Amino acid sequence: MPMYEYACHDCGTFRAMRRMAECSQPADCPDCGAASARIISAPRLSLISSHARVAHETNERSADRPHTSKTYDKRHPAGCGCCSSSSRKASNTGAPPAIKTKTGPRPWMISH
Repeated sequence: MPMYEYACHDCGTFRAMRRMAECSQPADCPDCGAASARIISAPRLSLISSHARVAHETNERSADRPHTSKTYDKRHPAGCGCCSSSSRKASNTGAPPAIKTKTGPRPWMISH
């Protein structure tokens, strides 16, 4: 449920969490109980994290402008490697790794 702001004539402004279907109906002031009209206020975007804000922006963009293969190719030319799922294996030019054996009085301790 979203938060809405209301203005009480005697007590000032207050916020109330209400259903969207009830947004246009007046709300009772929590202090004096008088019916108060809703006021339009700016969204409080500074209260959400930057990660959530970026996710909202991405979802808004995707609703009317989804990525196509042409726009994807502009951002990622062939062989860019930034989002490839295949990993390159390191070349094995050196000696094979040594087998770890016990090195001291504690056989359960393997050296690293």
